[in-house]
Amino acid sequence: MSPYVLILYYSRHGATAAMAMEIARGVEQATGMEAKLRTVPSVSAETEQTAADIPDDGALYCTMDDLQNCSGLILGSPTRFGNMAAPLKYFIDSTSALWLNGSLINKPAAAFTSSASLHGGQESTLLTMMLPLLHHGMVLAGLPYSEDALMKTTTGGTPYGASHVAGESQSQSLSREEKQLCQALGLRVAELALKLSD
Repeated sequence: MSPYVLILYYSRHGATAAMAMEIARGVEQATGMEAKLRTVPSVSAETEQTAADIPDDGALYCTMDDLQNCSGLILGSPTRFGNMAAPLKYFIDSTSALWLNGSLINKPAAAFTSSASLHGGQESTLLTMMLPLLHHGMVLAGLPYSEDALMKTTTGGTPYGASHVAGESQSQSLSREEKQLCQALGLRVAELALKLSD
């Protein structure tokens, strides 16, 4: 099996999925690394899976094997009151077996998010998404300021990870800078995965 970076995300209106596609483009710029896109099903208010086992379209649902065997992980979610969405948290909460056996220790990880407004909790969402990654012993990667787009963006983009401002109607496309930062994040994690696997 070829080494891959798992891009694991939840997307309700499509903005986070669009970011995941750009991040995958960045991952695949690294020679010898593949991108694997996976999502998680929606959950009910009782935090139970509400979707069929196989999605109608888009990325497949993530399995524990997808997560255990990745060379790196990039976690994405829309902001929900400054935190990750419940479906992604529900999946992460089910990864205790991987925590117990140390499957993710020393693998690089990063986070990305999308919100309706410019100050919609992007940075707190990214930071809270990092907490379970730290518990798994992963090596966190953000976006360094050597990425010019961080200083030029008027929409999303933070040193904590890629971000996007989707607008009130969730209809704003990714800006040029947001795309650049998504791809830079994917490439960075892929290159770190290759170095850390050596």
